[in-house]
Amino acid sequence: MARLVMKFGGVSVADGNRLRHVGDLVLHFSRDNEIVLVTSALQGVTDDLLACAKKAAKEGNVSEVIDFMEKLTDRHNQAITDAIKDPQIAKEVSETISNKLSELEKAYIGICYLGELTARSLDYISSYGEQLAAPILAGVLRDMGIPSLHYTGSEAGIITDSNYGDCRPLEKTYNLIPQRLLPLKGVPVVTGFIAKDEKGTITTLGRGGSDLSASLIGAAIDADEIWFWKETYGIMTTDPKIVPEARSIPSISYREAMELSNFGAKVLHPRSIEPAIRKGIPVRVKCTFDPDIPGTLIVHEDVPKADVIKAVTLHKNVALLNISGAGMIGTLGVAARAFSALAKAGINIVMISQGSSEVNISMIIEERQVEKAEDALRAEFPRDLVKDISHDHDVSAVAVVGAGMAGTPGVAARVFKAMGAAKINVVMISQASGQLNISFVVASKDAEQAVRELHREFGLGGET
Repeated sequence: MARLVMKFGGVSVADGNRLRHVGDLVLHFSRDNEIVLVTSALQGVTDDLLACAKKAAKEGNVSEVIDFMEKLTDRHNQAITDAIKDPQIAKEVSETISNKLSELEKAYIGICYLGELTARSLDYISSYGEQLAAPILAGVLRDMGIPSLHYTGSEAGIITDSNYGDCRPLEKTYNLIPQRLLPLKGVPVVTGFIAKDEKGTITTLGRGGSDLSASLIGAAIDADEIWFWKETYGIMTTDPKIVPEARSIPSISYREAMELSNFGAKVLHPRSIEPAIRKGIPVRVKCTFDPDIPGTLIVHEDVPKADVIKAVTLHKNVALLNISGAGMIGTLGVAARAFSALAKAGINIVMISQGSSEVNISMIIEERQVEKAEDALRAEFPRDLVKDISHDHDVSAVAVVGAGMAGTPGVAARVFKAMGAAKINVVMISQASGQLNISFVVASKDAEQAVRELHREFGLGGET
């Protein structure tokens, strides 16, 4: 009997009917496996919670908060009605949900009166999405005859630092989780995304947090596999909205999956599989709506592929940031100062390129951070050293990823020959020494065509 951690989120937990479908999947797989279930909030709820909190802090309108709470209550009560058939179980879950909603409403009213919203308060508010979803899912399982208790992340043993909004789990988490969850009795349902710090304050794990929760639990209880249930058929060779012939990749390495995530693939956040990598636990991405398809298995070792390239990915919401000036030539530490200034400003750098002349440093950063980045660099450098700091919004980053590229001559030639044949101008190029990816920048208007040309060039969809 295998031990599995299954995480559901997004469309998979959109409403009561979808929660019932999750129950059916767990029932099916629990016959031959031990399972721990990790859930996100109902689709869109966390965004709604945060929007209401920000509005409450800004406007202080208690009646608007009460209106929002009524809608939130109706949505979760409807989910209970649609997902749970046994009236006694439905009543118990409704009482739990009612208590949670009462706590949440008090917090909102407090924000209205205080007129301020700290990072700690935002973590507290955003934690309620998962806290409302988990009891309903546990109720669904009990309704289907599967023993189930719901746990918050902290109750399951996840303890973090106090960097509210983007917390990191502490080492003790790996010892606490098995103490709290093992031996498994039925199928425990654990809230993804949320935890507590050592002071007992609610924290959140940031972007990809629910996946990280599942990965942490899987690593701590020595799971045989960790399954992420998504709306896609696994990790795809590219975005099927751009290339309809895109296919799911049967097997991929941790390193390749993280490269894809870093360059815009939305299936997994790189940090979410770190605990799985640490323990060497395979991660599987499966489709909620077609569970018989194997999906993509992410494993420790690189999986060879005859075509060397596994996938092409596109990162649209980026900007090209340029630093230039003759004073940079031969001046020690310019790059170090630039990167340090950007790091202090909290700017994430996606790609870097510097010419041997040292006159120019180019970087790709998140588009929303451009103004902040330019301000940080202008504050750092005098005009006689750096003459010009500029940016270009109208760009996208394209990356081809595959472990088979390492040591295979001619891959870059094929990439850029394809771009030349399609008359697509390449603005900037970057390749890591690990040779897992070649990434480059093109004008936004050419980006999707670039992806299509590369997908065809390397035969990723079976194109000829």
